[in-house]
Amino acid sequence: MANLDQDIEFDESSRRLTFDFQGFLFKVLNNWIIIAISVGIALGIAYYINVRKQNIYRLNALVSVESEQNPFFTANTSISFNWGGVSGKLGKVMTTLATRSHNELVIDSLQFYKQYLKQGKYHLLDIYKASPYDVILDKSKHQILGSPLELKHVNDNQFKIIYDFGETQSVSCQRYSDRSIISVPVSPGVFEQVFNYGEPVSLPFFNATVNKRNGINPDTENQYFIYFLNFDSLVSRFQNSVNVSFFRGSSTVLSLSQSGNNKAKIVDYLNATTEILRKTELRTKNLYATNTIAFIDSTMRAVGDDIKGVNQEMDNFRSSNKVFNVTDDITNTSERLKEYETSREAERTKINYLNNLESYLQNKSDYTNIAAPTSVGIEESGLLNSISKLTSLAIQRQNQSKTAREGSILLRRLDAQIDTEKNVTFELISAARRGINLQLGSINGSIAKLESELKKLPKEQQEFLKIQRKLDISQEAYNVYQEKRSEAAIVKAANVSDITMIDAAKDVGNGPIGPKKSLNYMMALMLGGLIPVLGIFVLFVLDNTISSSEDIERLSKIPIIGLVGKYNYKNNLVAFEKPKSAVAESFRAIRSSLQFIYKSQQKDSGAKTLMFTSSISGEGKTFCSINTATVYALSGKKTVLVGLDLRKPKIFDDFEVKNDKGAVNFLINDSNLEEITHQTHIPNLDLILSGPIPPNPSELLMSERMTELINELKLKYDMVVLDTPPLGLVTDALELSQHADASIFMVRLNYTKKGMLALVNSKVRKGELKNVNFLLNFYRHKKGHGYGYGYGYGYGYGYGYGAYGDAYHENDKKGLVKRIKSFFKRK
Repeated sequence: MANLDQDIEFDESSRRLTFDFQGFLFKVLNNWIIIAISVGIALGIAYYINVRKQNIYRLNALVSVESEQNPFFTANTSISFNWGGVSGKLGKVMTTLATRSHNELVIDSLQFYKQYLKQGKYHLLDIYKASPYDVILDKSKHQILGSPLELKHVNDNQFKIIYDFGETQSVSCQRYSDRSIISVPVSPGVFEQVFNYGEPVSLPFFNATVNKRNGINPDTENQYFIYFLNFDSLVSRFQNSVNVSFFRGSSTVLSLSQSGNNKAKIVDYLNATTEILRKTELRTKNLYATNTIAFIDSTMRAVGDDIKGVNQEMDNFRSSNKVFNVTDDITNTSERLKEYETSREAERTKINYLNNLESYLQNKSDYTNIAAPTSVGIEESGLLNSISKLTSLAIQRQNQSKTAREGSILLRRLDAQIDTEKNVTFELISAARRGINLQLGSINGSIAKLESELKKLPKEQQEFLKIQRKLDISQEAYNVYQEKRSEAAIVKAANVSDITMIDAAKDVGNGPIGPKKSLNYMMALMLGGLIPVLGIFVLFVLDNTISSSEDIERLSKIPIIGLVGKYNYKNNLVAFEKPKSAVAESFRAIRSSLQFIYKSQQKDSGAKTLMFTSSISGEGKTFCSINTATVYALSGKKTVLVGLDLRKPKIFDDFEVKNDKGAVNFLINDSNLEEITHQTHIPNLDLILSGPIPPNPSELLMSERMTELINELKLKYDMVVLDTPPLGLVTDALELSQHADASIFMVRLNYTKKGMLALVNSKVRKGELKNVNFLLNFYRHKKGHGYGYGYGYGYGYGYGYGAYGDAYHENDKKGLVKRIKSFFKRK
């Protein structure tokens, strides 16, 4: 034992680095009720969420994006818009679907800002076309935002509008024609008014005509509402709602999908977005032809005005001059001159077109409105291709600017390509102009020669022929422009969109894709179990009390002499009044273990002393000292139990003896041993109480009279059991340990602090406390957990039968609520 005392140390590093997984596991199992309650609450929350969430559906549509060649395409009628290949089109389609302008068109066409709602069990349901009402808005007037107006059926001809404004004096309203928002004053309180079906309703906050939808009768048991959304906010919500992906690896077929709570709305939105996309693409594709037609129309109007003027001039000439005949030679000369003048006019038109085009490119930044050069007869392939490419780049930049920020790399790259192509176009314009000017010079020479021949005619005949040529030239020019316009119109009419709906969105009874109810329940199970386990883990880690024998093994080399379970009884005399109980058996095992200790000290004969102490009050020191003394007395040993806790005496309650005289009286020479000794009803057991509380307990326990008391008791008794004060609070027990052959330090599980073992280790190491053993109190047997310590004393620890009550601190078994509170109070 002496060597053991020298070797005892407090292993702080072991305490820091070792985690008791087994102890944590049993802590979790011991609190299974809390975990079960937590899981039940989590499942209840999951159920609450699941039943209140609306089903989510996903529908698809298939769209083909290919280059559809115009059947009327020729080299001279190449006015179709070129997207730049199928791959370029796919990228533009994906970009366009995410643009705000596109989604504004879709939202406005479907009027999704107008919602039909029905009161469901938990929330308002969007019933869309299943509403019994059809509300036709007056888009030029304002509608209330964010407030559901109730539409209540009155009879076949009338309905009622109901809304509670509360204390509100104004509401926000939006006019969907220009999307302006204003604040409209209203009267606080409940608004309720009856209107006729089919007649316009004009209110400050609602302007529409309400009709009954065919085939759907209003149900008076349900509540129906009309609800208006902010247009801009709604567009932002739908802007990225359509998911675009390639269909099964195809490079020309796209799959459009959308999710939502109402399948009918998803169907309409996907089909509408495809249709609007198709029309937008076709309109863009026809832009070149449209600009050409507009240019030809403006030119034809000017030529038509010239024809009217020349006709008037001819009429005036005929009315003022006699009719005369012109010879065939003169007629032929005039016809040749007309041909040259027609050619000259055509070339001048080309020059005007090139000059206007050059000025347009220099002064404008939008190059999407250029008319085709073929509209004025320019056939140079280089210039045609350059104009087509420049228009394509301009439209591409216009589309990209809807989603890309100004100054972005993409737009800067397009601007550089446009500038490069513009420079090429300028060079081609200059080259074309030089060629046309040379042609004009040759034509003008021929015209001058023919005009000189006609000058030989009379003046009247010259004037007549001149007017006639002007009339013919204007009429031929008009016919040419009319032909070119028809050609452009045919090309435009024959154009088809490159976007084709392969498989329209349709509700075919697909089930919902969400909410993931099973996932919610799985998450509830996981979180419901994990949260309390984490809580237990935190409390387990922060718990600085001793919870198992393994803690003691880790923190100290002092042996454990035995285990004492919990037992619910009316007093502390369990070993005497319940001798067959597990607790009584555990004290008999402790008595046997003490015999080995005394033998090791060669104390086989003579009186033996045993001291009980603890770290603080409440660890069962008095309970164990009483019952240990009892089992010694019942074994035939003449035993005395001495209460030396002079500050807080307790023993007298259990033996129903007054504490008016005791050890204090002996220590102050006020009484002798016989006067302070009480015989108990337990055979062979005498009792010495502490007596009245003195002002100087430490001095009394250190006095010579204390030694005399112990010596007299050893002469009279076989076993002297000392119930001493707590070691962690006062030093009295250290003074008394010199009188003890063996000392028992009480450790109450889940109560005694781990740091107290360091105090005991230190006292033992310094020699202030000798022959000490730990006694575990409040032990609970845990199924499957083996407590074999192997200290060489030949005793067992199989005495924890069930969950015992505390005989001296708890008189009633704890209920569930108390157990939960008790668990969270532990530290």
